[in-house]
Amino acid sequence: MRADQGPTDGVSRLTELMRYEPPRDEPPPAPVDPVRRRRRRRRRGLVAGIVGLVIASLLGGYSAYALTAPIGNATLDAAAPAVDVPAAAQIAIPGGAFALSVSGADEYLGPEASGIWMSAGDAGPQPMASITKVITALVILEAKPLAGVDDPGPTITFTTAQNALYDKYYLLGATIARMTVGASMSERDALEAMLIISASNYAEVVSTWAYGSQGAFLSATRDWLAANGLAGTTIVEPTGIDPRNVSTPADLIALGRIVAANPVIAQIVGTPTLDVPVIPPGGTNTNELLGVDGITGIKTGTLEEYGANLLFSATLPVGTEQPLQLIGVVMGHVADDALNRDVRALLASIREGFHTVVLGEQGDQVGTYTTAWGESAGIRLGDGASVLTWSDTPITVAFEVDPLTTGDDGDEVGTVTWTVGTETLEVPLVLDGSIRPPDAWWRLTHPFELGG
Repeated sequence: MRADQGPTDGVSRLTELMRYEPPRDEPPPAPVDPVRRRRRRRRRGLVAGIVGLVIASLLGGYSAYALTAPIGNATLDAAAPAVDVPAAAQIAIPGGAFALSVSGADEYLGPEASGIWMSAGDAGPQPMASITKVITALVILEAKPLAGVDDPGPTITFTTAQNALYDKYYLLGATIARMTVGASMSERDALEAMLIISASNYAEVVSTWAYGSQGAFLSATRDWLAANGLAGTTIVEPTGIDPRNVSTPADLIALGRIVAANPVIAQIVGTPTLDVPVIPPGGTNTNELLGVDGITGIKTGTLEEYGANLLFSATLPVGTEQPLQLIGVVMGHVADDALNRDVRALLASIREGFHTVVLGEQGDQVGTYTTAWGESAGIRLGDGASVLTWSDTPITVAFEVDPLTTGDDGDEVGTVTWTVGTETLEVPLVLDGSIRPPDAWWRLTHPFELGG
């Protein structure tokens, strides 16, 4: 044994031998039955097919649902158009006793407007001065009617006694006009002298001529007043120079209506200048407001101690289909000039109390539709609308907008209805732009927003 080999080498080899385990004998795998193998493959294919069919069926059903399911309405953001109501009218009431009737505006001012719409001051009987001559003329026409506005009527020839009345009324300080003895004048011309330039001597001459005496005339006048329901009016002579000739504002409004219904008298009191034989030309109507601010008549009357009076008619355009027809009276005012200013201010304040209010312009946007899939379109007024109003008449708005899913530009989608007093206006709402349905991808990828 060599010196470098120790006894430990044998031990090591013995140890290795003891650790060795000879390979075990394993039986070879059993051969696979080809029939069973085919069955197994068939079964696996069948299961896979069934699973595939189920998946395909589920996917196909969802797709069919998603592509045909109803979709929700567009979100609406809209509000009724705002309208500013004008301020309340401030009527300029004249001084003295006052009453006013307005025809043609019942739907704005109320049904009482064509009676006496407003009044102020003393409603009792007051001296009416030369407004008396209007009644005198109407009573004369009862006895001596004219066939129409172009009928001159019978001829009057003036006597010495009649001419003497010029001096009588001159001394009384009344308005007078020349009357030559033996001169002739038609009834129509005499009525014009009495009403246009307010000639008092003509009022007595023609009334006496028509009835034969002043007594008969005054008796006929009382009957005429009673027949026309003017219970607050008293006439003691034909001119108005006597303050006992009195009337009420309400009676004079009624008198104004009678004048308006009488073509002859209405034409005469609306004539600005006198142009008749016998009387020198150039006489102007005592009503200085005639032709101003639509004033068409009727008669002035002033007694220094009792103030200035004016019975007037006026045609007032305010935007209605036909102008308003006004009859008003002011009694006992401080002076003619102040009275005229007050009447003009009254008419201006009424005219300014009417307003054309624009409710909406065609094309004004009032809202928007917005969809979950990103479509949007505006909502606009299909037409414009405006309305004539009086004072601060309330304006209410009813606003209806239809639910919408899809739509085309110009489709009607609702209405706006305004109510102003007794008038109602309706305007359609139209779609500004189109709202198209969602595409297939959006439907397939938004399952929770389907179903309406």
